[in-house]
Amino acid sequence: MSALTLLLILIVLALLFDFLNGFHDSANIVATMISSRAMTARAALTIVALAEFAGPFILGVAVAKTVGTEVASPQALTIAVVMAALVSASLWNLITWYLGIPSSSSHALIGGILGAVALGSGLEAIHLEGVWKITLALFVSPLVGFVGGVMVMFIALFLAQSATPKANVFLNKAQIPTAIALALSHGGNDAQKTMGIITLGLLVLGFQESFVVPWWVILLSAAAIAAGTATGGWRIIHTLGGKFYRIRPIHSFTSQLTSGLVVLGASLLGGPVSTTQVVSSAILGVGAAQRRSQVRWGVMNDIMLAWLLTIPAAAGIAALLYFPLKFLIE
Repeated sequence: MSALTLLLILIVLALLFDFLNGFHDSANIVATMISSRAMTARAALTIVALAEFAGPFILGVAVAKTVGTEVASPQALTIAVVMAALVSASLWNLITWYLGIPSSSSHALIGGILGAVALGSGLEAIHLEGVWKITLALFVSPLVGFVGGVMVMFIALFLAQSATPKANVFLNKAQIPTAIALALSHGGNDAQKTMGIITLGLLVLGFQESFVVPWWVILLSAAAIAAGTATGGWRIIHTLGGKFYRIRPIHSFTSQLTSGLVVLGASLLGGPVSTTQVVSSAILGVGAAQRRSQVRWGVMNDIMLAWLLTIPAAAGIAALLYFPLKFLIE
């Protein structure tokens, strides 16, 4: 195949992954808003999709550089590796969406890259320092989300201890800016993973000489994740919005505020975190701060199992796909 044909196929696969990422992760942002009846589902998804589109333009491309340059040796990141990783991550997203489990698109993509690189070039091609940085961001952020949720909820309960039921009106309205902030940070973090992959393809195929993210790559990636978000992953919205405990306005507001701060901080530092993990953990932290007995902890066990399986499962799928894709490309 020609370099241009390979680039076009890579862009299509990357944007498909980006769309599924938005489709899969829209639940993270709108579930509590819908469950607390702050907004209708369609209105929430529309506002969040617009903010998702704006995120990459506002928050820069630090995460894209992390994904594109720090996971493995440049010579190991061939087009076959990148395509295997994208297809693997997309398949895992579809599987977990069908099961209604909010898994991590970030984990899936990183796992896919690691599996394909390990099979194609060996374990020595993997940059352990970069993998450690990414793994640290992915696994520490949920803990920060949980602890942050507990702390923010304690503060909110203290401030609202003498409030009347009319406070719910304020809390419902306050969810709009917090949801926008969370969507901006999500778009600025997750869309950058796709930008990193496409830019990597441009570099490998000889269309660029250095790792610089072009404006049109930012535009396409932002549009794809926004389109996926607008479509909405209803199965996961149901899990996050109702299966943990009964979400009220104060829970929605505090969990969104916590999640937005954590993901925003990671985006600015260049750490590719899982918004799914952060939001789920923040929802749990908020619920536990009010009453631990009201949280259905068994649901979290299922989600944690999916988190633990995602990287090895995506790596395994990518490894199976690597040689067939390499044969087709060559």
